[in-house]
Amino acid sequence: MSRFLLVDIGAGTMDVLWYDTETELHYKAVVQSPVRHLAEKAAELAGNLLISGTEMGGGPLTAFLKERARIARVVMSASSAATLHHNPGRVQSWGIDIVDDEKIEDYQQDARFSHLVLGDLEIQRLRRIVEGFGVAFEFEAVAICAQDHGVPPAGVSHLDFRHNMFQSKLKDKPHPHILLYRNDEIPREMNRLSSIGRSARALPAEEIYVMDSGMAAILGGSMDVLARNKTKVIILDVATSHTVGAAVSGDEIAGFFEYHTSDITLDRLQDLLVELCDGKIEHGRILAEGGHGAYLRTAVGFDAVDVIIATGPKRRLVESSKFPIAFGAPLGDNMMTGTVGLLEALRRRKGLEPISYL
Repeated sequence: MSRFLLVDIGAGTMDVLWYDTETELHYKAVVQSPVRHLAEKAAELAGNLLISGTEMGGGPLTAFLKERARIARVVMSASSAATLHHNPGRVQSWGIDIVDDEKIEDYQQDARFSHLVLGDLEIQRLRRIVEGFGVAFEFEAVAICAQDHGVPPAGVSHLDFRHNMFQSKLKDKPHPHILLYRNDEIPREMNRLSSIGRSARALPAEEIYVMDSGMAAILGGSMDVLARNKTKVIILDVATSHTVGAAVSGDEIAGFFEYHTSDITLDRLQDLLVELCDGKIEHGRILAEGGHGAYLRTAVGFDAVDVIIATGPKRRLVESSKFPIAFGAPLGDNMMTGTVGLLEALRRRKGLEPISYL
């Protein structure tokens, strides 16, 4: 069997790609993200809420539960509460009760609560999407990406911790595909990806892999036809929640930065691209500005860059840029950037023949 399923779980959308390496047939879909889907389901439930399940992306779900706790009772299992914050005390300060996972069943019998199960991976929904392609819901491998801040030790910023994890992995092998983890390799500190990996065991797949979505986007963007035969490339993925900019030299990451999309301006973004390539970007300064941070391994020189490729659902931010930014479409679709990154990482991991992402 040569069928792969690639799933990019974002803040706005969930992007799904089915690919057969033997026939090169592929089918794809862009649907509402799990967090938005579950936030809408939660809004349909009246009164007190009982929340179980696992950690997932927060966003609109976090905002809704904080608001509901002001007018009704909200009880969450310890695992699901990590969706809102890794510090239980912070969650409780919002008026939300947290109970041990094993005690959540006691509340399920209470008719005063409406019950919602959290999780980035809604397997039956995914089944309906894939079967809608007209193909079987069984795979040689499934690879899933989502953003994971990690769970840092006490006193360590989760943003510092996240970038230290990347730095330690990329120091000796600066290739984005090394950040693809098989289910039994996921660092225990990566709580969200670990939760996804556990949920994915229910999928009919021989192998399960996970990856951070920012790293998947960098790799996927570099597979765009516009990057072909280019040595030094900037990949800019302007997604719903986060923006990632990376300098890629050959197949190596020279450096990257991450920012909240809602907080960045075109002027600042342009400055960051120059600072990144010229080796002047500073992780601490990015954090001080409210960004997610930066990693720098080597300077490629902005004037030496062959092409700047922009992908992501909010890339219109750079439409009026003073730089010649090209709009990419890996596998013919801007929204497949993350899934193409997953597929390419999987291809390299397995030593398969090169794939044309036209």
